[in-house]
Amino acid sequence: MLDTGRFGGILKTRGFDFFCGVPCSFLKDLINYSINECEYVMAANEGDAVAVCAGAYLGGRRPVALMQNSGLGNAVSPLTSLNAIFRIPVLGFVSLRGAAGTVDEPQHELMGLITDTMLETMGINYALLSADPEEGEKQLARADECIRDRKPYFFIVKKGTFSPVVLREDKKPVETGNLPRRFEMLQRVKAGAGKSCLFLATTGFTGRELYTLGDEPNNLYMVGSLGCVSSLGLGLSLARPDKRVIVLDGDGSLLMRAGSLGVNAWYKPPGMLHILFDNRCHESTGGQFTVSPGIDYPLLARAFGYPAVFRANTPEELEELTRDWVRTGGLRFIYVPITPGTRDDLGRPGIKPYEVAERFIQFIR
Repeated sequence: MLDTGRFGGILKTRGFDFFCGVPCSFLKDLINYSINECEYVMAANEGDAVAVCAGAYLGGRRPVALMQNSGLGNAVSPLTSLNAIFRIPVLGFVSLRGAAGTVDEPQHELMGLITDTMLETMGINYALLSADPEEGEKQLARADECIRDRKPYFFIVKKGTFSPVVLREDKKPVETGNLPRRFEMLQRVKAGAGKSCLFLATTGFTGRELYTLGDEPNNLYMVGSLGCVSSLGLGLSLARPDKRVIVLDGDGSLLMRAGSLGVNAWYKPPGMLHILFDNRCHESTGGQFTVSPGIDYPLLARAFGYPAVFRANTPEELEELTRDWVRTGGLRFIYVPITPGTRDDLGRPGIKPYEVAERFIQFIR
């Protein structure tokens, strides 16, 4: 295991003190170090992170991009059509979720097998970061040479490579006060919806909490594809206007693909309820902050054109708003501020994603 403080200190000595990325539990400790000790920009998605790093390089900094390998696909466009053609280097750290021979979540199976191949295809030099301190420092020296030659370099990082680092108190997410938790709010959504509504839950704790509340054939638990849940709901609602579709979204998810709000509003699906749970952090990947404290989500939804926008501060309000929408239909957005935290006995879906999808299809039919 690498001592994160020492490794981070060497990065800083070499001038790498500007970090930007999207959290991953495998990189949590390096991310926490960079938030604590360096300049860190919390990007909405991995492609944006690469672009931010490119801008920082143009401004004279030596930037570092941090991302989960499931988000490497988001970074392909700027890596190949921005950095490559302008010869803007970036030092990257990408986690190796779904490595061959390991047990991981199903959304990581394919990417775990092709992470190195994707980097090779893009012509990016890379190495599997060694957990041996001496070898790791030698690898970093070689990466530094590559960056100085204006070529990008990526480290692939396995689980447990970095030693633990805790976020400083002043770097933790903004306190949300005495707000309810998502689990209690989800209970009220289900109570107000009844048995015939279709539930689409974003990846992370939201889907796991919906599963823990009761595994039902009208539940679809998204894994991976962060930010795509409301677009999935749009397509489903347009294809089946006779159904009521409830999209359970999160702030980190929505921020990743916020433009989907404009598309949803333009096409106005006839029966889609878009609920945004905002806990101001990436809770399932280490609890790092999001930029939500600076965003007025109800105003944002209205600006994009949602015809009906509400805020629910209590479980009772959310249940009544859900119940009312079931009666009226249409496109509706409900903003729900919550406090971080989930159950200790939080479950995981016991069936494979393709089985969830097939069961969901059969329920609709």
